[in-house]
Amino acid sequence: MSSIDDIFKKPSHPSNIKRKLEPARDPTEIYKAAKLDANGDTIRGKEPTVEDAEDDDVAGPELPPDFEEDIPDDEEGRFFGGGVTKDTTNALDYIDKHENEGAASLIVHLYSYMDETSNGLARFMASEADLDVEIKTLSILSEHPKLYNEFAELGCAGSLVSLLTHENTDISIDAIEILGELIDEDVEAEEDQWDAIANSMLDADILELLSQNLARLNEENEVDRAGIYHILNILESLSSRASIADRIGQESGIMPWLHERISRKEKRVSQNKQYSAEILAILLQSSSKNRLRFISLEGVDTLLQLLSVYRKLDPQKDSDEEEYFENLFDCLTCVVDEDEGKDKFIEAEGIELAQIMLREGTLSKPRALRVLNHALGGRGGLRACEKFVEAGLLRTAFGMFMKKQDKSLTEHLLGIFSSLLRLLPGDTSGRIRTLAKFVEKDYEKVTRLIKLRREYKSKLSVVEQDINQEKSSLSQDDLDALEGEWLSRRLDAGLFSLQTIDVILAWLVAEDDGAKAKIKSLMADQDEDLGVIRGTLQG
Repeated sequence: MSSIDDIFKKPSHPSNIKRKLEPARDPTEIYKAAKLDANGDTIRGKEPTVEDAEDDDVAGPELPPDFEEDIPDDEEGRFFGGGVTKDTTNALDYIDKHENEGAASLIVHLYSYMDETSNGLARFMASEADLDVEIKTLSILSEHPKLYNEFAELGCAGSLVSLLTHENTDISIDAIEILGELIDEDVEAEEDQWDAIANSMLDADILELLSQNLARLNEENEVDRAGIYHILNILESLSSRASIADRIGQESGIMPWLHERISRKEKRVSQNKQYSAEILAILLQSSSKNRLRFISLEGVDTLLQLLSVYRKLDPQKDSDEEEYFENLFDCLTCVVDEDEGKDKFIEAEGIELAQIMLREGTLSKPRALRVLNHALGGRGGLRACEKFVEAGLLRTAFGMFMKKQDKSLTEHLLGIFSSLLRLLPGDTSGRIRTLAKFVEKDYEKVTRLIKLRREYKSKLSVVEQDINQEKSSLSQDDLDALEGEWLSRRLDAGLFSLQTIDVILAWLVAEDDGAKAKIKSLMADQDEDLGVIRGTLQG
Protein backbone atom coordinates (compact mmCIF):
# COMPACT_ATOMS: atom_id res chain seq x y z
CA MET A 1 0.00 0.00 0.00
CA SER A 2 1.30 3.45 -0.87
CA SER A 3 2.21 5.71 1.99
CA ILE A 4 0.63 9.09 2.56
CA ASP A 5 3.92 10.74 1.54
CA ASP A 6 3.86 8.87 -1.78
CA ILE A 7 0.30 9.93 -2.43
CA PHE A 8 1.20 13.57 -1.86
CA LYS A 9 4.09 13.79 -4.32
CA LYS A 10 3.87 17.35 -5.57
CA PRO A 11 4.02 18.37 -9.20
CA SER A 12 7.33 20.02 -9.81
CA HIS A 13 6.23 22.54 -12.38
CA PRO A 14 4.02 25.43 -11.39
CA SER A 15 0.50 24.93 -12.65
CA ASN A 16 0.58 28.23 -14.45
CA ILE A 17 3.32 29.49 -16.76
CA LYS A 18 4.70 32.64 -15.29
CA ARG A 19 6.12 35.52 -17.24
CA LYS A 20 9.71 36.39 -16.52
CA LEU A 21 10.09 39.55 -14.50
CA GLU A 22 12.31 42.12 -16.15
CA PRO A 23 15.49 42.72 -14.14
CA ALA A 24 15.12 45.25 -11.37
CA ARG A 25 15.31 48.76 -12.74
CA ASP A 26 18.37 50.92 -12.60
CA PRO A 27 17.83 53.32 -9.67
CA THR A 28 18.61 56.15 -12.11
CA GLU A 29 15.45 55.17 -13.97
CA ILE A 30 13.58 55.10 -10.67
CA TYR A 31 14.61 58.71 -10.12
CA LYS A 32 13.25 59.64 -13.50
CA ALA A 33 10.05 57.70 -13.06
CA ALA A 34 9.43 59.43 -9.75
CA LYS A 35 8.52 62.51 -11.75
CA LEU A 36 5.85 60.52 -13.51
CA ASP A 37 4.10 58.88 -10.55
CA ALA A 38 4.17 60.21 -7.00
CA ASN A 39 2.10 57.29 -5.74
CA GLY A 40 4.11 55.07 -3.45
CA ASP A 41 2.40 51.87 -4.58
CA THR A 42 2.89 50.19 -7.90
CA ILE A 43 -0.27 49.86 -9.96
CA ARG A 44 -0.60 46.23 -10.96
CA GLY A 45 -0.58 45.66 -14.67
CA LYS A 46 0.61 49.18 -15.42
CA GLU A 47 4.27 49.06 -14.46
CA PRO A 48 6.22 51.07 -17.04
CA THR A 49 9.11 48.61 -17.24
CA VAL A 50 7.23 45.32 -17.48
CA GLU A 51 5.58 44.72 -20.79
CA ASP A 52 2.83 42.22 -21.36
CA ALA A 53 4.07 39.07 -22.98
CA GLU A 54 2.37 36.19 -24.70
CA ASP A 55 1.02 33.54 -22.37
CA ASP A 56 3.59 31.05 -23.57
CA ASP A 57 6.54 33.27 -22.69
CA VAL A 58 8.88 31.89 -20.08
CA ALA A 59 8.78 33.88 -16.86
CA GLY A 60 10.94 33.90 -13.81
CA PRO A 61 12.88 30.93 -12.61
CA GLU A 62 11.37 27.68 -13.82
CA LEU A 63 11.01 24.71 -11.54
CA PRO A 64 13.52 21.87 -11.94
CA PRO A 65 12.88 19.90 -15.15
CA ASP A 66 12.42 16.58 -13.41
CA PHE A 67 9.17 17.62 -11.77
CA GLU A 68 6.00 15.74 -12.72
CA GLU A 69 2.91 17.69 -13.70
CA ASP A 70 0.34 15.18 -12.52
CA ILE A 71 0.11 13.28 -9.26
CA PRO A 72 0.26 9.53 -9.99
CA ASP A 73 -2.91 7.60 -9.46
CA ASP A 74 -3.01 5.51 -6.32
CA GLU A 75 -4.02 2.11 -7.60
CA GLU A 76 -3.80 0.01 -4.47
CA GLY A 77 -4.14 2.26 -1.45
CA ARG A 78 -7.23 3.34 0.41
CA PHE A 79 -8.40 5.20 -2.71
CA PHE A 80 -8.99 1.87 -4.46
CA GLY A 81 -12.60 1.73 -5.54
CA GLY A 82 -13.05 5.50 -5.48
CA GLY A 83 -12.29 6.32 -1.85
CA VAL A 84 -15.34 8.59 -1.52
CA THR A 85 -16.16 9.24 2.10
CA LYS A 86 -19.52 10.25 3.51
CA ASP A 87 -18.41 13.87 3.99
CA THR A 88 -17.08 14.01 0.45
CA THR A 89 -20.35 12.57 -0.86
CA ASN A 90 -22.25 15.30 0.98
CA ALA A 91 -19.98 17.92 -0.56
CA LEU A 92 -20.52 16.48 -4.04
CA ASP A 93 -24.28 16.49 -3.50
CA TYR A 94 -24.01 20.13 -2.50
CA ILE A 95 -22.06 20.86 -5.68
CA ASP A 96 -24.69 19.08 -7.81
CA LYS A 97 -27.38 21.21 -6.23
CA HIS A 98 -25.63 24.43 -7.28
CA GLU A 99 -23.99 23.28 -10.51
CA ASN A 100 -25.94 25.74 -12.67
CA GLU A 101 -24.41 28.66 -10.79
CA GLY A 102 -20.97 28.24 -12.36
CA ALA A 103 -17.77 26.59 -11.26
CA ALA A 104 -16.29 29.57 -9.48
CA SER A 105 -19.45 30.26 -7.48
CA LEU A 106 -19.45 26.64 -6.36
CA ILE A 107 -16.13 27.19 -4.69
CA VAL A 108 -17.53 29.96 -2.55
CA HIS A 109 -20.66 27.92 -1.76
CA LEU A 110 -18.56 24.91 -0.93
CA TYR A 111 -16.39 26.81 1.51
CA SER A 112 -19.43 28.39 3.10
CA TYR A 113 -20.99 24.95 3.42
CA MET A 114 -17.82 23.52 4.90
CA ASP A 115 -17.67 26.26 7.49
CA GLU A 116 -21.31 25.83 8.46
CA THR A 117 -21.36 22.04 8.66
CA SER A 118 -17.89 21.04 9.69
CA ASN A 119 -16.36 24.11 11.31
CA GLY A 120 -13.37 24.44 9.02
CA LEU A 121 -11.26 22.82 6.39
CA ALA A 122 -9.38 20.25 8.43
CA ARG A 123 -12.51 18.83 10.13
CA PHE A 124 -14.52 18.83 6.90
CA MET A 125 -12.18 16.36 5.25
CA ALA A 126 -12.12 12.76 6.37
CA SER A 127 -8.42 12.56 5.60
CA GLU A 128 -5.42 14.61 4.52
CA ALA A 129 -5.75 13.10 1.06
CA ASP A 130 -9.24 14.54 0.68
CA LEU A 131 -8.03 17.87 2.00
CA ASP A 132 -5.23 17.80 -0.56
CA VAL A 133 -7.74 17.31 -3.38
CA GLU A 134 -10.09 20.01 -2.14
CA ILE A 135 -7.29 22.56 -1.87
CA LYS A 136 -6.33 21.92 -5.48
CA THR A 137 -9.90 22.51 -6.67
CA LEU A 138 -9.56 26.13 -5.56
CA SER A 139 -7.21 26.74 -8.47
CA ILE A 140 -10.24 27.51 -10.62
CA LEU A 141 -10.97 30.61 -8.52
CA SER A 142 -8.07 32.45 -10.17
CA GLU A 143 -10.11 32.35 -13.39
CA HIS A 144 -12.96 34.20 -11.68
CA PRO A 145 -11.46 37.18 -9.82
CA LYS A 146 -14.90 38.82 -9.64
CA LEU A 147 -15.51 36.44 -6.73
CA TYR A 148 -12.42 37.52 -4.80
CA ASN A 149 -14.26 39.99 -2.59
CA GLU A 150 -16.85 37.43 -1.54
CA PHE A 151 -14.17 34.79 -1.05
CA ALA A 152 -12.28 37.14 1.27
CA GLU A 153 -15.38 38.27 3.16
CA LEU A 154 -16.35 34.67 3.90
CA GLY A 155 -12.97 34.19 5.57
CA CYS A 156 -11.93 31.58 3.02
CA ALA A 157 -8.64 33.27 2.22
CA GLY A 158 -7.79 33.32 5.90
CA SER A 159 -8.72 29.64 6.21
CA LEU A 160 -6.42 28.82 3.32
CA VAL A 161 -3.57 30.76 4.93
CA SER A 162 -4.13 28.87 8.18
CA LEU A 163 -3.17 25.66 6.39
CA LEU A 164 0.40 26.93 6.22
CA THR A 165 0.67 25.77 9.84
CA HIS A 166 -0.36 22.20 8.95
CA GLU A 167 2.06 19.62 10.31
CA ASN A 168 2.09 17.90 6.92
CA THR A 169 4.24 20.16 4.75
CA ASP A 170 2.64 18.74 1.59
CA ILE A 171 -0.68 20.26 2.67
CA SER A 172 1.02 23.57 3.44
CA ILE A 173 2.71 23.58 0.03
CA ASP A 174 -0.63 22.92 -1.67
CA ALA A 175 -2.10 25.94 0.09
CA ILE A 176 0.94 28.07 -0.76
CA GLU A 177 0.65 27.18 -4.44
CA ILE A 178 -3.04 28.10 -4.59
CA LEU A 179 -2.48 31.37 -2.73
CA GLY A 180 0.21 32.22 -5.26
CA GLU A 181 -2.12 31.53 -8.16
CA LEU A 182 -4.81 33.81 -6.72
CA ILE A 183 -2.55 36.88 -6.65
CA ASP A 184 -0.31 36.08 -9.61
CA GLU A 185 0.36 38.98 -11.99
CA ASP A 186 -1.28 37.06 -14.84
CA VAL A 187 -4.66 37.01 -13.08
CA GLU A 188 -6.96 39.57 -14.66
CA ALA A 189 -8.19 40.99 -11.38
CA GLU A 190 -9.25 44.56 -10.73
CA GLU A 191 -7.25 46.44 -8.13
CA ASP A 192 -9.95 46.18 -5.46
CA GLN A 193 -10.36 42.45 -6.11
CA TRP A 194 -6.64 41.79 -5.77
CA ASP A 195 -6.51 43.97 -2.66
CA ALA A 196 -9.33 42.01 -1.05
CA ILE A 197 -7.45 38.73 -1.33
CA ALA A 198 -4.04 40.19 -0.48
CA ASN A 199 -5.32 42.06 2.57
CA SER A 200 -7.08 38.94 3.84
CA MET A 201 -3.84 37.04 3.53
CA LEU A 202 -1.94 39.73 5.40
CA ASP A 203 -4.58 39.85 8.14
CA ALA A 204 -4.12 36.10 8.54
CA ASP A 205 -0.39 36.69 9.18
CA ILE A 206 0.78 35.16 5.91
CA LEU A 207 4.20 36.84 6.04
CA GLU A 208 5.13 35.23 9.34
CA LEU A 209 3.77 31.87 8.19
CA LEU A 210 5.71 32.05 4.94
CA SER A 211 8.83 32.83 6.95
CA GLN A 212 8.22 29.79 9.14
CA ASN A 213 7.79 27.56 6.11
CA LEU A 214 10.99 28.86 4.54
CA ALA A 215 12.74 27.76 7.71
CA ARG A 216 11.21 24.28 7.87
CA LEU A 217 11.31 23.25 4.20
CA ASN A 218 14.35 21.31 3.02
CA GLU A 219 15.40 22.03 -0.56
CA GLU A 220 17.17 18.69 -0.84
CA ASN A 221 13.64 17.29 -1.02
CA GLU A 222 12.02 17.75 -4.42
CA VAL A 223 8.60 18.65 -3.04
CA ASP A 224 10.00 21.13 -0.53
CA ARG A 225 12.11 22.69 -3.26
CA ALA A 226 8.94 23.36 -5.23
CA GLY A 227 7.37 24.78 -2.08
CA ILE A 228 10.19 27.31 -1.73
CA TYR A 229 9.63 28.34 -5.34
CA HIS A 230 5.92 28.96 -4.70
CA ILE A 231 6.69 31.01 -1.59
CA LEU A 232 9.01 33.21 -3.64
CA ASN A 233 6.24 33.57 -6.21
CA ILE A 234 3.88 34.88 -3.52
CA LEU A 235 6.51 37.33 -2.29
CA GLU A 236 7.03 38.63 -5.80
CA SER A 237 3.30 39.22 -6.28
CA LEU A 238 2.83 40.88 -2.88
CA SER A 239 5.83 43.12 -3.55
CA SER A 240 3.95 44.78 -6.40
CA ARG A 241 2.60 47.01 -3.62
CA ALA A 242 5.36 49.17 -2.16
CA SER A 243 3.64 49.25 1.23
CA ILE A 244 3.52 45.45 1.36
CA ALA A 245 7.11 45.15 0.14
CA ASP A 246 8.08 47.34 3.06
CA ARG A 247 6.30 45.01 5.48
CA ILE A 248 7.98 41.98 3.95
CA GLY A 249 11.37 43.51 4.59
CA GLN A 250 10.63 44.79 8.09
CA GLU A 251 8.13 42.55 9.85
CA SER A 252 9.31 39.03 9.15
CA GLY A 253 12.34 36.81 8.94
CA ILE A 254 12.14 36.79 5.17
CA MET A 255 14.98 39.23 4.45
CA PRO A 256 17.50 37.38 6.66
CA TRP A 257 16.47 34.16 4.91
CA LEU A 258 16.98 35.75 1.47
CA HIS A 259 20.38 37.04 2.61
CA GLU A 260 21.39 33.53 3.63
CA ARG A 261 19.88 31.91 0.53
CA ILE A 262 21.75 33.99 -2.03
CA SER A 263 24.98 33.18 -0.17
CA ARG A 264 24.46 29.42 -0.01
CA LYS A 265 27.16 27.56 -1.92
CA GLU A 266 26.01 25.47 -4.87
CA LYS A 267 27.88 23.71 -7.66
CA ARG A 268 25.63 25.48 -10.12
CA VAL A 269 23.32 28.40 -9.42
CA SER A 270 19.86 26.92 -8.91
CA GLN A 271 16.56 28.45 -9.88
CA ASN A 272 15.59 29.13 -6.28
CA LYS A 273 18.91 30.82 -5.57
CA GLN A 274 18.44 33.07 -8.59
CA TYR A 275 14.80 33.75 -7.69
CA SER A 276 15.81 34.67 -4.13
CA ALA A 277 18.25 37.25 -5.49
CA GLU A 278 15.49 38.62 -7.71
CA ILE A 279 13.05 39.00 -4.82
CA LEU A 280 15.75 40.66 -2.73
CA ALA A 281 16.40 43.17 -5.52
CA ILE A 282 12.68 44.00 -5.66
CA LEU A 283 12.52 44.55 -1.89
CA LEU A 284 15.63 46.74 -1.85
CA GLN A 285 14.31 48.80 -4.72
CA SER A 286 11.01 49.38 -2.95
CA SER A 287 12.07 51.36 0.13
CA SER A 288 14.89 52.96 2.09
CA LYS A 289 13.86 51.00 5.20
CA ASN A 290 14.46 47.71 3.43
CA ARG A 291 17.84 48.87 2.18
CA LEU A 292 18.90 49.95 5.67
CA ARG A 293 17.84 46.63 7.17
CA PHE A 294 19.79 44.70 4.56
CA ILE A 295 22.84 46.88 5.20
CA SER A 296 22.53 46.08 8.93
CA LEU A 297 22.76 42.38 8.04
CA GLU A 298 26.21 43.06 6.51
CA GLY A 299 24.58 42.69 3.13
CA VAL A 300 26.99 44.99 1.29
CA ASP A 301 29.97 42.84 2.22
CA THR A 302 28.04 39.73 1.19
CA LEU A 303 27.19 41.17 -2.22
CA LEU A 304 30.79 42.19 -2.87
CA GLN A 305 32.06 38.73 -1.95
CA LEU A 306 29.52 37.08 -4.24
CA LEU A 307 30.31 39.45 -7.11
CA SER A 308 34.07 39.13 -6.72
CA VAL A 309 33.81 35.80 -8.54
CA TYR A 310 32.86 37.74 -11.68
CA ARG A 311 35.63 40.34 -11.59
CA LYS A 312 37.27 38.70 -14.61
CA LEU A 313 34.95 35.86 -15.56
CA ASP A 314 31.44 36.09 -16.99
CA PRO A 315 28.50 33.83 -16.11
CA GLN A 316 27.20 31.47 -18.77
CA LYS A 317 24.97 33.30 -21.22
CA ASP A 318 21.17 32.87 -20.86
CA SER A 319 21.53 30.87 -17.66
CA ASP A 320 20.13 31.13 -14.15
CA GLU A 321 23.60 32.24 -13.12
CA GLU A 322 23.52 35.19 -15.51
CA GLU A 323 20.21 36.36 -14.04
CA TYR A 324 21.60 35.83 -10.54
CA PHE A 325 24.63 37.94 -11.50
CA GLU A 326 22.34 40.72 -12.76
CA ASN A 327 20.22 40.59 -9.61
CA LEU A 328 23.27 40.88 -7.34
CA PHE A 329 24.37 44.03 -9.16
CA ASP A 330 20.83 45.42 -8.89
CA CYS A 331 20.92 44.82 -5.13
CA LEU A 332 24.30 46.50 -4.76
CA THR A 333 23.23 49.49 -6.84
CA CYS A 334 20.24 49.99 -4.55
CA VAL A 335 22.10 49.78 -1.24
CA VAL A 336 24.90 52.20 -2.20
CA ASP A 337 22.25 54.89 -2.66
CA GLU A 338 22.04 54.99 1.13
CA ASP A 339 24.79 56.85 3.02
CA GLU A 340 25.30 53.81 5.27
CA GLY A 341 25.61 51.67 2.16
CA LYS A 342 28.23 53.99 0.68
CA ASP A 343 30.31 53.73 3.84
CA LYS A 344 30.09 49.93 3.90
CA PHE A 345 30.94 49.84 0.19
CA ILE A 346 34.14 51.82 0.78
CA GLU A 347 35.12 49.84 3.90
CA ALA A 348 34.70 46.53 2.05
CA GLU A 349 36.91 47.76 -0.81
CA GLY A 350 34.03 47.96 -3.25
CA ILE A 351 35.69 50.73 -5.27
CA GLU A 352 38.78 48.59 -5.76
CA LEU A 353 36.64 45.67 -6.94
CA ALA A 354 34.79 47.94 -9.36
CA GLN A 355 38.15 49.18 -10.66
CA ILE A 356 39.21 45.62 -11.53
CA MET A 357 35.89 45.03 -13.30
CA LEU A 358 36.21 48.23 -15.33
CA ARG A 359 39.66 47.22 -16.52
CA GLU A 360 39.30 43.48 -16.98
CA GLY A 361 35.62 42.57 -16.93
CA THR A 362 33.20 42.19 -19.81
CA LEU A 363 29.64 41.80 -18.56
CA SER A 364 30.66 43.21 -15.20
CA LYS A 365 32.13 46.44 -16.64
CA PRO A 366 28.92 48.42 -17.33
CA ARG A 367 27.32 47.18 -14.12
CA ALA A 368 30.32 48.17 -12.02
CA LEU A 369 30.18 51.64 -13.59
CA ARG A 370 26.52 51.95 -12.65
CA VAL A 371 27.32 51.01 -9.04
CA LEU A 372 30.08 53.63 -8.91
CA ASN A 373 27.71 56.29 -10.27
CA HIS A 374 25.30 55.62 -7.41
CA ALA A 375 28.02 55.27 -4.78
CA LEU A 376 29.46 58.69 -5.69
CA GLY A 377 26.08 60.40 -5.94
CA GLY A 378 23.98 62.06 -3.26
CA ARG A 379 25.00 64.17 -0.29
CA GLY A 380 26.90 61.33 1.31
CA GLY A 381 29.07 60.62 -1.71
CA LEU A 382 32.11 62.69 -0.73
CA ARG A 383 34.14 59.82 0.74
CA ALA A 384 33.43 57.71 -2.32
CA CYS A 385 34.50 60.57 -4.61
CA GLU A 386 37.77 60.96 -2.73
CA LYS A 387 38.39 57.21 -2.82
CA PHE A 388 37.58 57.15 -6.54
CA VAL A 389 40.35 59.67 -7.25
CA GLU A 390 42.82 58.02 -4.86
CA ALA A 391 42.32 54.66 -6.57
CA GLY A 392 43.35 56.14 -9.92
CA LEU A 393 39.94 55.72 -11.51
CA LEU A 394 39.96 59.15 -13.18
CA ARG A 395 42.14 57.81 -15.97
CA THR A 396 39.89 54.77 -16.44
CA ALA A 397 36.66 56.77 -16.46
CA PHE A 398 37.87 59.51 -18.81
CA GLY A 399 39.39 56.89 -21.11
CA MET A 400 35.98 55.25 -21.41
CA PHE A 401 34.34 58.64 -21.93
CA MET A 402 36.46 59.42 -24.98
CA LYS A 403 35.34 56.19 -26.66
CA LYS A 404 31.90 55.72 -28.16
CA GLN A 405 29.69 54.11 -25.54
CA ASP A 406 26.06 53.10 -25.38
CA LYS A 407 23.49 55.44 -23.88
CA SER A 408 23.47 54.00 -20.36
CA LEU A 409 27.26 53.91 -20.00
CA THR A 410 27.55 57.51 -21.14
CA GLU A 411 24.86 58.52 -18.67
CA HIS A 412 26.70 56.87 -15.78
CA LEU A 413 30.01 58.49 -16.74
CA LEU A 414 28.34 61.89 -16.85
CA GLY A 415 26.83 61.22 -13.43
CA ILE A 416 30.25 60.40 -11.99
CA PHE A 417 31.83 63.58 -13.41
CA SER A 418 28.97 65.68 -12.07
CA SER A 419 29.35 64.17 -8.57
CA LEU A 420 33.11 64.76 -8.53
CA LEU A 421 32.71 68.44 -9.45
CA ARG A 422 29.82 68.95 -7.05
CA LEU A 423 31.25 67.22 -3.97
CA LEU A 424 35.05 67.46 -4.00
CA PRO A 425 36.10 70.55 -1.97
CA GLY A 426 37.90 73.40 -3.72
CA ASP A 427 41.70 73.45 -3.68
CA THR A 428 41.89 69.77 -2.73
CA SER A 429 44.10 67.46 -4.74
CA GLY A 430 41.09 65.41 -5.82
CA ARG A 431 39.31 68.39 -7.33
CA ILE A 432 42.46 69.75 -8.97
CA ARG A 433 43.16 66.36 -10.55
CA THR A 434 39.59 66.15 -11.82
CA LEU A 435 39.70 69.61 -13.41
CA ALA A 436 43.07 68.78 -14.95
CA LYS A 437 41.49 65.87 -16.81
CA PHE A 438 39.07 68.25 -18.53
CA VAL A 439 41.86 70.70 -19.39
CA GLU A 440 44.48 68.28 -20.73
CA LYS A 441 45.04 67.58 -24.44
CA ASP A 442 43.59 70.89 -25.58
CA TYR A 443 40.27 70.43 -23.74
CA GLU A 444 39.34 67.30 -25.71
CA LYS A 445 36.91 66.19 -22.97
CA VAL A 446 35.16 69.56 -23.15
CA THR A 447 34.85 69.15 -26.90
CA ARG A 448 33.36 65.70 -26.35
CA LEU A 449 30.84 67.15 -23.88
CA ILE A 450 29.69 69.78 -26.36
CA LYS A 451 29.34 67.15 -29.09
CA LEU A 452 27.18 64.99 -26.84
CA ARG A 453 25.12 68.03 -25.89
CA ARG A 454 24.32 68.71 -29.54
CA GLU A 455 23.29 65.09 -30.10
CA TYR A 456 20.93 65.08 -27.13
CA LYS A 457 19.51 68.47 -28.03
CA SER A 458 18.81 67.32 -31.59
CA LYS A 459 16.91 64.25 -30.37
CA LEU A 460 14.96 66.32 -27.87
CA SER A 461 14.01 68.86 -30.55
CA VAL A 462 12.36 66.14 -32.62
CA VAL A 463 10.43 64.89 -29.58
CA GLU A 464 9.35 68.43 -28.66
CA GLN A 465 8.04 69.03 -32.18
CA ASP A 466 5.96 65.85 -32.01
CA ILE A 467 4.61 66.77 -28.57
CA ASN A 468 3.68 70.29 -29.70
CA GLN A 469 1.76 68.87 -32.65
CA GLU A 470 -0.14 66.54 -30.33
CA LYS A 471 -0.93 69.37 -27.93
CA SER A 472 -2.58 71.50 -30.60
CA SER A 473 -5.68 69.30 -30.79
CA LEU A 474 -6.12 68.38 -27.12
CA SER A 475 -8.30 69.73 -24.33
CA GLN A 476 -6.83 70.91 -21.04
CA ASP A 477 -7.86 67.68 -19.32
CA ASP A 478 -6.08 65.65 -22.00
CA LEU A 479 -3.02 67.86 -21.70
CA ASP A 480 -2.84 67.22 -17.97
CA ALA A 481 -3.36 63.49 -18.43
CA LEU A 482 -0.55 63.16 -20.98
CA GLU A 483 2.04 65.29 -19.20
CA GLY A 484 3.63 62.28 -17.55
CA GLU A 485 3.89 60.38 -20.83
CA TRP A 486 5.52 63.35 -22.53
CA LEU A 487 8.07 63.70 -19.76
CA SER A 488 8.91 60.03 -20.17
CA ARG A 489 9.50 60.55 -23.88
CA ARG A 490 11.76 63.52 -23.17
CA LEU A 491 13.79 61.47 -20.71
CA ASP A 492 14.13 58.66 -23.23
CA ALA A 493 15.45 61.19 -25.75
CA GLY A 494 18.18 62.28 -23.33
CA LEU A 495 16.76 65.12 -21.23
CA PHE A 496 18.43 63.87 -18.05
CA SER A 497 21.82 63.53 -19.76
CA LEU A 498 21.52 66.99 -21.31
CA GLN A 499 20.83 68.49 -17.89
CA THR A 500 23.82 66.64 -16.40
CA ILE A 501 26.12 67.89 -19.17
CA ASP A 502 25.04 71.47 -18.51
CA VAL A 503 25.79 71.03 -14.80
CA ILE A 504 29.32 69.86 -15.68
CA LEU A 505 29.83 72.71 -18.15
CA ALA A 506 28.65 75.24 -15.55
CA TRP A 507 31.25 74.02 -13.05
CA LEU A 508 33.99 74.21 -15.69
CA VAL A 509 32.97 77.73 -16.71
CA ALA A 510 33.06 78.83 -13.08
CA GLU A 511 36.45 77.31 -12.24
CA ASP A 512 38.69 77.49 -15.29
CA ASP A 513 39.05 80.47 -17.63
CA GLY A 514 40.51 78.33 -20.38
CA ALA A 515 37.59 75.91 -20.20
CA LYS A 516 35.17 78.84 -20.23
CA ALA A 517 36.71 80.25 -23.40
CA LYS A 518 36.65 76.83 -25.09
CA ILE A 519 33.00 76.26 -24.19
CA LYS A 520 31.95 79.70 -25.46
CA SER A 521 33.81 79.11 -28.72
CA LEU A 522 32.27 75.69 -29.34
CA MET A 523 28.75 76.89 -28.52
CA ALA A 524 29.13 79.90 -30.80
CA ASP A 525 29.52 77.47 -33.71
CA GLN A 526 25.83 76.63 -33.18
CA ASP A 527 24.79 80.25 -32.55
CA GLU A 528 24.46 79.56 -28.84
CA ASP A 529 25.95 81.18 -25.76
CA LEU A 530 26.25 80.43 -22.06
CA GLY A 531 22.69 81.60 -21.58
CA VAL A 532 21.33 78.23 -22.75
CA ILE A 533 23.28 76.52 -19.96
CA ARG A 534 21.93 79.01 -17.45
CA GLY A 535 18.43 78.31 -18.75
CA THR A 536 18.84 74.58 -18.18
CA LEU A 537 20.02 75.10 -14.60
CA GLN A 538 17.18 77.49 -13.81
CA GLY A 539 14.54 75.41 -15.57
